[in-house]
Amino acid sequence: MSNVSIQSVESISQAVELYFQALHECDLAKFDQVFHPWSSLFDSTTGIFTAMPVAEYREVILNRRSPKSAGQAREDQLISIDLLSSDAGVAKVQLRIHDKVFVDHLNFARVDGRFMIAAKIWHEVV
Repeated sequence: MSNVSIQSVESISQAVELYFQALHECDLAKFDQVFHPWSSLFDSTTGIFTAMPVAEYREVILNRRSPKSAGQAREDQLISIDLLSSDAGVAKVQLRIHDKVFVDHLNFARVDGRFMIAAKIWHEVV
């Protein structure tokens, strides 16, 4: 793996950590750092495909009681990172939000020198 690839993986790992913090704390400053304002989110957990612009998801986070404030310990893990190039990659993660466990595929793109989530597709597993 080249130095550029190693740096990209490390940068995506740091962005994933910020993502975990943002959702656990419902911290909109961190949320805005990791989600690109044009990103979208996708789900088909109920068997019905849904798409949501990030602004709508931001409202969900704004109005959600944070797992941290509820006393829930973080339960998250980075499962894998697959680089598409030095400027794009996909991270597979798992995390718990209150009583639900999700597996997410986070599509990252380098924007203005840092990796941001361009798209998220998730599935509720519990």
